[in-house]
Amino acid sequence: MATHFVEPIPARLLMWQRVRDYAVPPSMIENATARRAVGDWAGACAVARIDVDLDLRAVRHSHGTELATRLRADLRRLAPELLRWNMPRIAPDGRLRPGLTLSLARYGARSPAAPQLVVRTPPAWADAGQRMSLALWEDSRSDAPEHHPHPHPDRRFRLDLHRHLWDATRSAELAQRCGADAPYRTDGRGPSWPPDHWAHEAELLLRAEGRPRGALTVRLGARSYSVLELVAPDDSHAPVLRPVREMPPPQRVAALPLLPEAAARPHPDLELLRAGLLRVERLHPLVAVALSAPEVVGSASGRVAVRDLVGSADEPAPGPTDPHRVECVGEVHRIALRNGTLTAVDHHPAQLAREELLMALGGPGLPCLRAIDTVHRTPEALPAVRERLGHGDVTGALAVVEGLLGPGAVLREGPLREALEAAVTGRLDHGAFRSGLVPVHPAATATGDPGHRPRLDRRLPGEMRRKRGSRTRPRTGLQS
Repeated sequence: MATHFVEPIPARLLMWQRVRDYAVPPSMIENATARRAVGDWAGACAVARIDVDLDLRAVRHSHGTELATRLRADLRRLAPELLRWNMPRIAPDGRLRPGLTLSLARYGARSPAAPQLVVRTPPAWADAGQRMSLALWEDSRSDAPEHHPHPHPDRRFRLDLHRHLWDATRSAELAQRCGADAPYRTDGRGPSWPPDHWAHEAELLLRAEGRPRGALTVRLGARSYSVLELVAPDDSHAPVLRPVREMPPPQRVAALPLLPEAAARPHPDLELLRAGLLRVERLHPLVAVALSAPEVVGSASGRVAVRDLVGSADEPAPGPTDPHRVECVGEVHRIALRNGTLTAVDHHPAQLAREELLMALGGPGLPCLRAIDTVHRTPEALPAVRERLGHGDVTGALAVVEGLLGPGAVLREGPLREALEAAVTGRLDHGAFRSGLVPVHPAATATGDPGHRPRLDRRLPGEMRRKRGSRTRPRTGLQS
């Protein structure tokens, strides 16, 4: 009998599957959509954990009414939870790519010095809460935050040419822009990219740079680039991409326009749908409406109403009254929530008080009390709590804890309490970074020389050793 091997699921898709489960919870989508529907763009940003570092009155005073009007219109079109949904992420945890300044819109002349609406992510050491910030970047001014590691817009990660990834009025363009309407094929290494897709995106890129035709670079991997040329016989023919006949020198290659990652990589939601790792109902409503056509997802599900998507995104969770059952003194006893705490309901309160005192003195306790102690320290839902905390969903993590232990529970020493305390400490680090009080990683100044890169040995501070020892550089989740 022949042995058949099942092709493993790529780690990148598993990462994006976790991102879709935890990074943008349904409650954030619902609340941000409600705020945006009544014109409260600032409230929608607050719900999506995006800080607003711009003042429209100051913009009008510095740049005039026209630019301020355009900026206000873009802020009203902004779907902050959709922006978080489509932000670049890094493996293996799927967190936001740290230390990034990403352009959302450009104003004024077509030049790199034009004012830009940007979104910034904090560095890795201050990314607890996974917060982002909106600002107006101006190359002619020197008011960029000096404590941010990369305050200038990144050429590789830019969304000013892909407004459908954050603009609620243009989200329907996603299917066409991500090549979802092209025939789905595989070449043994994953979905193949439509051959004319890069040509269309390259035309948009060069047009934004003020060049009707010309050469550009495409990032293929960590250290692999391809230099292509957009050509067409005349205006009546569709432009096509072809390799340059002669490779230019490295200095000129570095100055060429770079195709953004959003155009160079397949959209993760499309890959997840076609791989069967995600249902349409689990998508962001605006993404689901754009990708729910049968020819896109390869099924006959049809389109789904937006009001149904938000309500069906939450999976039913066990109720707070569902009892746990434990074998105790020859019987099966129940453990359930009573008066806001997890209690062994089949024991008398006086007996529980005596047994708890015995356990505090180091003696063996009843199996029911040992089971309660285990749930307080290392519950089965601890990985889910850690995932939510890692993506900044403190409210969701506390809801899981309260569903397990009750709102009146006092956390005991153990991994669960350590995870919650680490989240609180991380929020303090983020606050110090936002205020500019700690411009660099606290361990970076332990050697006395900020420009010195210390060796990875036992004399290195523990926090920096952990950061450097895990991975030398982050790997992007958009990389195929």
